[in-house]
Amino acid sequence: MSNYTSIKRRYGIVGRSPALENALHTAVRVAPTELSILITGESGVGKEVFSRIIHDNSPRKHEKFIAINCGAIPEGTINSELFGHVKGAFTNATGDRKGYFESYDGGTIFLDEIGEMPLDTQTYLLRVLESGEFIRVGSSTVQRTDVRIVAATNRKLTERIKSGKFREDLYYRLATVNIELPSLRERAEDIYLLFRYFANDFAEKQGFDPIQIDDEARWLLENYRWPGNIRELKNVAEQLSILAEKRELAAVDLLSMMPKLRERNLPAVTGTAATEGMQEREILYKVLFDMKADLNDLKGLIFELIRNNDLRVPDMGKIRSLQLPGAYPDAAEEIDRRAGVEMDEFRGANEDPIIVDTGLQRQYDRSEIVEEDLSLANAEKDLIAKALKKHNGRRKEASNELGISERTLYRKIKEYEIEE
Repeated sequence: MSNYTSIKRRYGIVGRSPALENALHTAVRVAPTELSILITGESGVGKEVFSRIIHDNSPRKHEKFIAINCGAIPEGTINSELFGHVKGAFTNATGDRKGYFESYDGGTIFLDEIGEMPLDTQTYLLRVLESGEFIRVGSSTVQRTDVRIVAATNRKLTERIKSGKFREDLYYRLATVNIELPSLRERAEDIYLLFRYFANDFAEKQGFDPIQIDDEARWLLENYRWPGNIRELKNVAEQLSILAEKRELAAVDLLSMMPKLRERNLPAVTGTAATEGMQEREILYKVLFDMKADLNDLKGLIFELIRNNDLRVPDMGKIRSLQLPGAYPDAAEEIDRRAGVEMDEFRGANEDPIIVDTGLQRQYDRSEIVEEDLSLANAEKDLIAKALKKHNGRRKEASNELGISERTLYRKIKEYEIEE
């Protein structure tokens, strides 16, 4: 069990992946120090939560804390916001104003999206980090402040340095300790735990039963790429909780409400051939899910035949083992009722396994049993042919619907010798 269970509970952190545990360990270890800290990671991974952990476990925990989004403050006013200004410094400066570095003296300032900070502001910030000194806009008086800086970015600052948009000396001042937070796709083992946490929490607040998902639906969540990370997962859990008409969801249910979950978290490989290969796998995934839907329809058809023709089936255990789709909510109850009707007598009788009326039997006698082709290649060929037919041979529209490039579609047409 993690040594940080109480911290996780306090800040709502869910997960047990090694990368998350390592980031949390680093945050707790450096919190009591006065070192400047840089938190890196994609948008939505919880950087502000970690800045609060650092502040609340530091000697400054009884002082003030503020989170500032550098990317949200206009370039013309950010110096005034951070360092203050004096009366007459610029238009509408009708009086003196304290900046954040003056107002939060003794506390902690969290500078989010530090990579978006203008170059001149970076110069002022570097002076604060080196000497604790700053000057209000329009003033010549040097003032001092004692604040701890925790910065964060979802940008690669080394690339910003190369392009001349970030100061290298400031980077090394900020990154005395670097805490890298993993993206959600890098901690797949935590996705299902987070989904359950968000779904249960939302259901409790709204006063209804939480949604549940089966193994295939769980696989969908764990293999989606989650570009919005934890924020996006929370949003999905809440949307599904509202939109779902039933509380137990299968993969087909998730896809009907959230088609974007088809996007797989596949390895990032460069090159045209690799890209086309991934697009082809997307087609196969689509084929597999369509086959799953067809299988559910077949199960429903079997039930309808049993119910409408008063059929007798000797081994009801096999029927019960079918996972009937939600479109047949009374199926299991109906099967159980029929299973109890003279089963012992039926097993002892020399009857055919299934009895139907004479008219239906003649129809079945004239029917032909055709073995289903389960080849993925043939299924892919059939899917492409249907898309071309639907769009009257227009490759661009067909490729868009299939989710592949027009070039890949052209190659597949040649490969399978599909007539357009």
